[in-house]
Amino acid sequence: MHPETRLSPDMDAMLPPGRMITSDEGDGDMQPLWLSDGPVSAELWSRLRAEHVTSGLWPLLLDSRTPGGDSEFRPWASGELFPESMSSPDAHDPAELLARWWQAYTRIDEDDDQRAAEDRLSVTAPFGSAWPGTAPARTLATDPDAMAAHYAQIFTAQRPLSCLGLVAARCGADALAAVGWEGAANYDNDTATYSAVIRDWEQRFGVRVVAVGSDTLHLSVAAPPTRIEDALLVAAEHFAFCPDTIWQGARAYTLAAYADRIVDVNCWEFWWD
Repeated sequence: MHPETRLSPDMDAMLPPGRMITSDEGDGDMQPLWLSDGPVSAELWSRLRAEHVTSGLWPLLLDSRTPGGDSEFRPWASGELFPESMSSPDAHDPAELLARWWQAYTRIDEDDDQRAAEDRLSVTAPFGSAWPGTAPARTLATDPDAMAAHYAQIFTAQRPLSCLGLVAARCGADALAAVGWEGAANYDNDTATYSAVIRDWEQRFGVRVVAVGSDTLHLSVAAPPTRIEDALLVAAEHFAFCPDTIWQGARAYTLAAYADRIVDVNCWEFWWD
């Protein structure tokens, strides 16, 4: 069973107007999310993040599905959340997941009507179809929570209409599965698999989950790769985790070009088509 989100009286006093959201799933009695009625500041997100140890609630900055605005604020306010469909992150090995996804997305398939074989291999050069393994853990260059607070400032400045969500979860990675987010459903509809990988990134790179859209994910990174050699391995993980980030980015990427862009960058942003 997934824990439901509950607010204590002390927590309730800290919050702006908002409401509990009932998921579309089950008997209609699952409430995995508290959602603010309007936009919130990065300062409030950071304050609630600092209270997580006491409250057990992980704060998420939430984007809408429609960039120009959505009266239903989907999927959050509309309850298009499916926590009971998710397994536990504990059930998945992150290294095995990444290797399996890599093999699936680099597989040469003559019937593929989206990408030719040579195109797939050129995108993932210099590794081609051979999984290179995960990147080594990095020494933290700064405090992960301080970096998350800094990135929250940047995110809310860029997306001032972002609302606040609170989810009962032990960490940001687990919050994605606990709330029943299905942003990557076109690739894997069990979000706990992605939570397992992000948990690992929390340990290896000081990652924190800061913001989520209907099909986007925004992470702060306290220990990004500082050399292109390391960045290539991280880029391979990102491709396995979210191939659309490479295939369908703002510019047509190769793995090498993407790796060059994430050297010394303190945020990772993913988008699933």
